[in-house]
Amino acid sequence: MPLWQGKSKRYHTGARRRISRNHRKFERGGQATETIMGEKKLRVKRVLGGSSKHRLLAASHANVTDKASGTSEKVKIIQVLQNPANVDFDRRGIITKGTIIETEKGRAVVTSRPGQNGVVDAIRLE
Repeated sequence: MPLWQGKSKRYHTGARRRISRNHRKFERGGQATETIMGEKKLRVKRVLGGSSKHRLLAASHANVTDKASGTSEKVKIIQVLQNPANVDFDRRGIITKGTIIETEKGRAVVTSRPGQNGVVDAIRLE
């Protein structure tokens, strides 16, 4: 079932809003992109206004920044350690913003939104 992002049936005060029209196609939301570990797979989607979003379906590498030295490099993702967005994502190994991943250079926290940006950016944890 698609997500609907139109107006609410109620005002912020709790009063009922008089509905004067039906739902519109542009108010529909998309399916959630659940990025997993694996060989890189990217899907480009056209969005409202003619722009495009790069949906990352699977990723094997991450761009990890080390704040101490101020350098960034592309490293291999070993495993997903913890995902605070959803407990079920831990078990399934889904990468979202805020996920703690294990890389070749150590633990890192994901700072990008892979389902919208098409890339996994992370900051190395001490």
